Amino acid sequence: MSIQNQPPSWAKKKGPPSLEELIAALLKKIKDAFEGGGQDNGPDPDKSQPPTPSFAAIVPKVITVLGILLVFNMVSGSFYTIEPGERGVILRLGKFQTLTHPGLNFKIPMLDTLIKVDVETVRKQEFGFRTVTPGQRTVYEKSGYGAESLILTGDKNVIDVEWIVQYKVQDPVNYLFKVKNTEQAVRDVSEKSIRRVMGNQDFDFALQNREVIEMSMAKDLQATLDTYESGIKIVTVKLQDVNPPDAVKPAFNEVNEADQDMKRLVNEAEENYNRVIPKAKGSAKQILEEAHGYAVERVNLAKGEAARFTNILAEYKGAKEVTRRRMYLETMQKVLPKVDSIYLIDKEQRSIMPFLDLGKATTAQPAQVDTTN
Repeated sequence: MSIQNQPPSWAKKKGPPSLEELIAALLKKIKDAFEGGGQDNGPDPDKSQPPTPSFAAIVPKVITVLGILLVFNMVSGSFYTIEPGERGVILRLGKFQTLTHPGLNFKIPMLDTLIKVDVETVRKQEFGFRTVTPGQRTVYEKSGYGAESLILTGDKNVIDVEWIVQYKVQDPVNYLFKVKNTEQAVRDVSEKSIRRVMGNQDFDFALQNREVIEMSMAKDLQATLDTYESGIKIVTVKLQDVNPPDAVKPAFNEVNEADQDMKRLVNEAEENYNRVIPKAKGSAKQILEEAHGYAVERVNLAKGEAARFTNILAEYKGAKEVTRRRMYLETMQKVLPKVDSIYLIDKEQRSIMPFLDLGKATTAQPAQVDTTN
């Protein structure tokens, strides 16, 4: 190696030895102790084989080394670190002692046992399918899971349901010790809950009300797991796919098409009804209002005529001759302007004699109005 590539003298100073270096040095000392005290004086010309150490000389060294290892193990095992999102469950002689939180913690060596539990990760159970390759284009496997996805509804129809259950650990102690297999318990209770919820609903309701079923199932699932003291908190229940079984899908599609046609016809009929009936009601109301107005008009006119004739009768009783002549003159005043010609017939005259051409004599020319000023 050239002088330029050698590090400077100040860089050759080492800090405190690391744990790996201490273990390597300790192993080297053990090896040297078993090989004769660590002294290597080269081959002895007078002896063909190196001297074998006695058993009494080896035992104290082995005990010393084992003691050092034991002390080192006890000291290094007394401290542990809990990562964020974890909880530490301490067992003292197999019995639960305490629950520790994230950070550096202490436990008694040889007596305490540490079990770390992740309480932040959301775990997931899949039903009716399994995820083969997660990612942007997730690949699912659905064949072979019909036993858990086929469910009987309340109207005795079979429906194919795929769903997932997401949950977290809420109580690490209950999660570890109350239920033997918590994951299997979540799976079994999930199947029980969805079959109970689906069994209380009919087929059409299950297809059209996913959110209601999800909420009911999550509530029932959480209540059952709390009864078991499983330490599990349900995050969400999501129905991935709700369909009729493959064997009846063609018939189901035909029923859906017929149902859509029925709804379309009903909508068209309601549209026609909303367009025609209000118009007819309006026309009928208009006719009724006009009839009512005409009736009021005719009644009022009749009342006026009756009152006028009553007044005339009273005047006629007071002065018969004068009233008769006045009535005659008023009638002739109304009738004569409408007559074009009047003829008088004398009983001794054999032919008709024109008397007066009222149409020419009484028709006055309209006055000319000067509008220039």
